[in-house]
Amino acid sequence: MMGSTAIGGTANTPSGGRLFRYEVRGLRQNPETDKNGYPIRSSDTVVFTVPYSRMNQEMQRITRMGGEIVKIEPVSFDPNASSEGESEG
Repeated sequence: MMGSTAIGGTANTPSGGRLFRYEVRGLRQNPETDKNGYPIRSSDTVVFTVPYSRMNQEMQRITRMGGEIVKIEPVSFDPNASSEGESEG
């Protein structure tokens, strides 16, 4: 089984459903990024969202592409965030 699923996958583990946001600087077009089939945008930083189970692989890929990881932070979902500012009535 390759991906995370709710039945028997990594989603059942405490870290399986966690996502992390990588902020990366210095990505450049090179033979590794040429495999993507699209050009790297020329901006200072790029943000990737990565599941916990792929963190190591993504770090290696970013390094191969010539990037520097500036920040890694957990992505948190607040179920009450969408109800803020709404009035009951």
